[in-house]
Amino acid sequence: MLSRDANIEVIASGAEDDNQDPDVIVADLDRPGEEAPQELLELGPDSSLVLLVSGAQPFTTLELLRSGVRAVIPRDSNPAQIIAAIHAAAVGLVIMSPQDLEPWLANSKAAQLLEPLTARETEVLGMLAEGLSNKLIAHRLEISEHTVKFHMTSILSKLNASSRTEAVTLGIRRGLIML
Repeated sequence: MLSRDANIEVIASGAEDDNQDPDVIVADLDRPGEEAPQELLELGPDSSLVLLVSGAQPFTTLELLRSGVRAVIPRDSNPAQIIAAIHAAAVGLVIMSPQDLEPWLANSKAAQLLEPLTARETEVLGMLAEGLSNKLIAHRLEISEHTVKFHMTSILSKLNASSRTEAVTLGIRRGLIML
């Protein structure tokens, strides 16, 4: 299947070839939690790794991507999807199945704020994510601690959060702040 694509040259199939430095390594991973990705990444340190997996969970996929894998796609993907993943990985893009995105996308769609955060509330939430106390936030913004507490109450209410930690988590999930 891969050899039929004019832009793909298969240099090794199922065996290591020390004389070649592939742009992309495609591997079939039996169990998403196993250590094979690290071995494959070491095999071609400058290569992009595309993994075909079955039954991957969104958080497993995220861990694989964090480890350096460029694409995690279902084993039952059609040939066009596999080839597209290889081409995308070759140019540095990250690829994952839409089902693996659902936990994050579902939150952003379902969790539309009835009332958006103000610019100042977003700024306070960002500082909260940095771990700053109300006193330090007040000092940095040159406002009173009382005003920071007012902003915190408003943030918690708008995000429907019961704690500072939950507010930061929801802010990150909804794309309001970035770490």
